[in-house]
Amino acid sequence: MAWSNVCACCGMSRRDFLKLTGLFSTSLGVTLAAGCQPTTPQASTNPNASASPSASPSSVGADQPVKIGYLPITDAAPLLIAHAKKFYEAEGLTAEPPRLFRSWAQVTEAFLARQVNVVHVLSPITVSLRYGRKFPAKVVAWNHTNGSALTVLPDIETPKDLGGKTIAVPFWYSIHNIVLQQVLKKEGLTVTRKPKDAAIAANEVNLVVLPPPDMVSALANQSIGGYIVAEPFNAAAENLKRGKILRFTGDVWKDHACCVVFLHEDDTTQRKAWTQGVVNAIVKAQAWIRDNREETAQLLSKDGSGKYTPHPLPALQRTLTYYDKDFYGKQGAIQHPDWGINRIDFQPYPFPSYTEELVRLLKETQVEGDTAFLQALDPKQVATDLVDDSFVKTALQQVGGLQTFGLKDNFSRAETIAV
Repeated sequence: MAWSNVCACCGMSRRDFLKLTGLFSTSLGVTLAAGCQPTTPQASTNPNASASPSASPSSVGADQPVKIGYLPITDAAPLLIAHAKKFYEAEGLTAEPPRLFRSWAQVTEAFLARQVNVVHVLSPITVSLRYGRKFPAKVVAWNHTNGSALTVLPDIETPKDLGGKTIAVPFWYSIHNIVLQQVLKKEGLTVTRKPKDAAIAANEVNLVVLPPPDMVSALANQSIGGYIVAEPFNAAAENLKRGKILRFTGDVWKDHACCVVFLHEDDTTQRKAWTQGVVNAIVKAQAWIRDNREETAQLLSKDGSGKYTPHPLPALQRTLTYYDKDFYGKQGAIQHPDWGINRIDFQPYPFPSYTEELVRLLKETQVEGDTAFLQALDPKQVATDLVDDSFVKTALQQVGGLQTFGLKDNFSRAETIAV
């Protein structure tokens, strides 16, 4: 496809698009096409999934199909369960089979090219895209809370033992990278980003980016000392006896979001009925998951009817149901049992205080690429500009409000972080 000054697919100039793709190719070693048609991501494990051609904003109406892009992690559960239970159809929408991607670079690339129009992405990615790369998109809801952990080799006993080791993160712009660096800072360890085979000092921790599906095998062959990532990759390492959980991220930052629902901004302004239907379906799915964790594991598992992920049922069951405070307390993974949280939970409201704190912490977190834009951001302004909570507030009214998710009827909270 030939480029004009502005691409018809995504509304970006050639210069801006190349700057954007540079971010992801640098971060993950992925070579992206110089046009708006991206390289083809890995095919979905869902046998009914099929690739969809990209479409320009002007070529689709309010009845455009829901085209979901996701990674095979439990963070994606609300989008997938809404598909499995036909909640999108109940809202009068047409939903295509969700498309599975292996890495955050791939799912983001597909979103930029409009191959998919409903995605769950790491919350810091949304900051990078909207303000670092000026891409018009909006957070409309949270996918879940907690649901991630720092998993390490069995002989590592404390965070201090991570000195001299290489630890994998799923993406530089991730809650995982933020939380990990806070933990390392408390231990007096220095974060480095060294090339392969470079010497790592005893007071250093070398960070590398790995797609989540590659982390368990990398830990098993001891090419890394650990990884911090979403479930069920932590539960998988536990079940395979390849690693143990050193710390749950939700035990560091209480009920933090990890992935959020991200839509193109023109859909939120020009297709309000469509956007409301999408958010309604996702919120209903979150409420359903909380009451049906075992069935959710069945639907997501490769052994179940949905087959949305390549994970065996035991890993998903452990993720969704097992958070033994005595067991994990003894190994230091849970240090705040009084918080009364779950290993992973689901609620849709994007609290402004979280977004504000996210921006503050990003400013002091090492990431790749130009970070000058971060230093210029005002946390309060980002919380109101990046997020559109109008759709989720309407959706909450249909399921009984915040109380349905075990929350007080209050759209504000104070952030609790205890490293």
